[in-house]
Parts: sequence; C-alpha cells; structure tokens
Amino acid sequence: MTHSFALHVPDADLVPEPLDPTQIVSGTPEVTGKVVWESADGRRARGIWQITPGVVTDTEADEVFVVVSGSATIEVEDGPTLHVGPGDMAVLREGDRTTWTVHETLRKVYAVTL
Repeated sequence: MTHSFALHVPDADLVPEPLDPTQIVSGTPEVTGKVVWESADGRRARGIWQITPGVVTDTEADEVFVVVSGSATIEVEDGPTLHVGPGDMAVLREGDRTTWTVHETLRKVYAVTL
C-alpha cells in the first residue's frame, strides 16, 4: 500500500529517459523523469517529466498534465496547436500524434493512463 505524500516538484531529482533518435526533429533535446506512483496493473502512472529545448515527435497516451516551468508549443496532428507554460493544464488523448517545440526547458507533472 502506498502512503500519501508530498513532493516539491521544482527541486525533484529526475533520472534520464533516453529519447528514441527517430523522434528528434531538431536540436539535442534530453528527457528526464520520475514516476512517483503507478497502479498495480501498470496502466496508470503519476510523475514528473522534463525536456530540454528542441523539437520532437510523439504518439500520446491518455494524459493530463500541468506545466511547472518552461514553455512549449504542441502541434496535434489534425487537431489544435497548444501553447503551454507555467500553470497551464493540458489534456492529450491516446493516439494523438504530436510535435513538441520546446522553447525553454519544460517540467510538468502528469497523470497518464496506458
């Protein structure tokens, strides 16, 4: 059983999460993160994720996140273009094909369902 907890997100230690080189469109973005909770079946997770400036593509899971710091433009194929920065909440749907242009190192807290 996991106990309730609090975590100061801006200072949380993160670990490298290497990007698939085929996802990098430009720049040399680096990703770090930390899963702080995961369901017993592994289908739901909560965590912190960070990416340095650059342009990357992704196919999304069902996710809600809040940006803690930094900024990015997220283009959803056949959908909207999202401009996110500190304090912004965003929702991505499973299967969304996205292009992330990260302007300033972006740190977010997320809840994802796989």
